[in-house]
Amino acid sequence: MILSWIYGFFVGIRNILYDEHLLHSSKVSVPTICIGNLAVGGTGKTPHTEALARMLSAHYKVAILSRGYKRKSKGFQLVDSHSSATSVGDEAMQMYLNLPDVKIAVCENRVKGCRRLQRLFPDTDVILLDDGFQHRRLQCGYYILLTAANKLFVHDHLLPYGRLREHRYGSLRANMVIVSKCPSKMRPIDKRVIDSSLNLPTYQHLLFSWLRYGEQKPLFPDGSVQDASSMRKPLVLTGIADVTPMLDYLRTSYPHLVHLGYSDHHRYSARDIQRLKQCYEQNRCDGIITTQKDAVRLIESKDLPEALSERTWVLPVEVDMRGQEAEWLSLLSKYINENKQKIRKEIV
Repeated sequence: MILSWIYGFFVGIRNILYDEHLLHSSKVSVPTICIGNLAVGGTGKTPHTEALARMLSAHYKVAILSRGYKRKSKGFQLVDSHSSATSVGDEAMQMYLNLPDVKIAVCENRVKGCRRLQRLFPDTDVILLDDGFQHRRLQCGYYILLTAANKLFVHDHLLPYGRLREHRYGSLRANMVIVSKCPSKMRPIDKRVIDSSLNLPTYQHLLFSWLRYGEQKPLFPDGSVQDASSMRKPLVLTGIADVTPMLDYLRTSYPHLVHLGYSDHHRYSARDIQRLKQCYEQNRCDGIITTQKDAVRLIESKDLPEALSERTWVLPVEVDMRGQEAEWLSLLSKYINENKQKIRKEIV
């Protein structure tokens, strides 16, 4: 607890300096929407960013900027067909594969990254920031804060005692709060309880979202030797922050599955692949299921045996807003339309 107080003191001082304009925040001349959270991972930022990009790209020219966490490169990188999870990070690579019509880049300096995107693609209407709620050097125009239904930030604590990267009152910077990873059979009373617990100010909009898993796809489409439906005891390989929803979903079809889990963004070494092989054989598994984020890392591995790669399946996941899409689009379109010209005039 003492370490949390020390951590909170310095984080609080930093936020006060930004709030009082003693530390400088920069704007860019294009509408910016930040999708972030207060907690350390596990709220579904990347799936929500993808969902938002798909929705907005039907009406606007959309670009995405990510930090490129754990990449082995520096500075601004535009994600293209020559990129890899190593060079741009697993999340950026995943988004590139899922969103072929959206411009995606990574840069640890969000201000420079946004300005570079705007120079490269001057017709961009809006830039989405995948994570960046704590990156105060860039003053985004609209903030979406995610909080998992079973781990609301109002019930959490600062690191290292809890999972919060900053004080709960940091949530006041958000224009919208989305309660993510809601249980499939959520009742109206459950929503009211969460609404009461969050006790949001009147200027913040509250929405709810669910995860929807898609049809499994082979890791290497040209090399698969089995049908996913033939699996009876898969080995589930994950390197993500919160694996519970995925395991709960898979256990409905595979009650005897075996789980081999690693930390978020884990980069698989030769030793990890050897452990995977041993676990697969010892438990007599008949297939491997992994996440999209893990898949972009596994594809790069030169140690994955062909006998395993041809039996590896990827489980896609998307965000389901369950009828709230129109409200979501309306709120964000209003921000984009009102600020597209206004911001350019302010900056120029």
